Amino acid sequence: MSTTNQPVVAKKILFPFILITSLFALWGFANDITNPMVSAFKKILELNNTQASWVQAAFYGGYFTMALPAAFLVKKYSYKVGILVGLGLYAIGALLFFPAAAMENYFFFLVALYVLTFGLAFLETTANPYIMSMGSEETATQRLNLAQAFNPIGALSGLFVAQTFVLGALQSDNLDANGNSIYETLTGTAKAVVKTSDLLVIRNPYVALGLFVIFMLILIAFAKMPEKKEVKGGTSMWKSIKRIFKKERFVGGVIAQTFYVGAQIMCWTYVYQYAENLGINNQNAVNYAYAALGLFLVARFLFTYLLKFIDSGKLLMLLAVLAIVFCLGTIFIQGMGGLYCLVCVSFCMSLMFPTIYGIALNGLGEDAKPASAFLVMAIVGGAFMPIFQGMLLDIGGTGYADTTILGVPEVNFSFILPLVCFLVVATYGYRTYKVYAEN
Repeated sequence: MSTTNQPVVAKKILFPFILITSLFALWGFANDITNPMVSAFKKILELNNTQASWVQAAFYGGYFTMALPAAFLVKKYSYKVGILVGLGLYAIGALLFFPAAAMENYFFFLVALYVLTFGLAFLETTANPYIMSMGSEETATQRLNLAQAFNPIGALSGLFVAQTFVLGALQSDNLDANGNSIYETLTGTAKAVVKTSDLLVIRNPYVALGLFVIFMLILIAFAKMPEKKEVKGGTSMWKSIKRIFKKERFVGGVIAQTFYVGAQIMCWTYVYQYAENLGINNQNAVNYAYAALGLFLVARFLFTYLLKFIDSGKLLMLLAVLAIVFCLGTIFIQGMGGLYCLVCVSFCMSLMFPTIYGIALNGLGEDAKPASAFLVMAIVGGAFMPIFQGMLLDIGGTGYADTTILGVPEVNFSFILPLVCFLVVATYGYRTYKVYAEN
């Protein structure tokens, strides 16, 4: 146990630390206000499930596009420059919702989300190592854990705004006494009025978010921020990249992270469709998203404590196996029991991202900076895997129970994809525990 007297955060940099820590909440907010938008856009614009899933493709595709450029920019200039560029792109993407709503163009909305996540890629690639650099190496992990604790606060805020100010105000989600959609029965003119109104409802929180991000950009731009200079004579980025891709532990980590993020986004996106198939509207389905996130938070603290006693690879493997069990319940238990199993998957996912991240970077030294960019790029799993799940949902039609596969509705069967993802994560955990530990 460490006996260092070094403070986790020195008083002289407390204000800069608070500013950068607030960014963790900002990207958590963006992530969780966007998940319910897949279902919302599907109804408003009358899309099929595959088309609606492009919301997540645009959102998480931005991470893949910009993570590596962010690492290059930070290496050439500074952490502060990386943060400011990220906030600028974040604000531009959010404000693009204004013309997108005016044009009532789905593609424009996707472009706005894509640009917004350019900013998130810069922030995630920059903020994590920046927080770790704000003090001694001995307290770096504690500092990062403290900052990361604010990410779920932003996530919960995003869910609250989605439920209260978006889903609760959408007229296209209204049902008649028999539980059928009123929107689908409207005439063309009446439907156009509802469409315009609902797109404005979606627009408003993103535009407000963009204005707040501009405020944060100005605040950080004028604040004096600590900065550690790059050591002269260090190896080039390209040489580091060549080295890290010779490391099986790292390459396996990138693959595992891609599949993990894909599983997370599928479970957190399609909980709304799963609940709707059980007669639960989107606004009320947010309560199950709250429960999933609550389990996620509690489990993170629990498993962080257990890491003191259990090998990280072994714990990762056990959690992935348990997630597979819950996915089987989600698929084959019809009714509320299946929904409860889907919520419980989040309990297993709680420690996966940071654990894979830590295992993959272990022993890389100065090569960890470019390596971390590739682990952020791995978030692209959240871009394309929901599309595959949308395709499964469209097998029998645009509904969620148009056909049965292995005796269950296609919305149930579609969770075979997260199950496969967790199988990949379990394999990486096993190899970490049994193979990499011996090397």
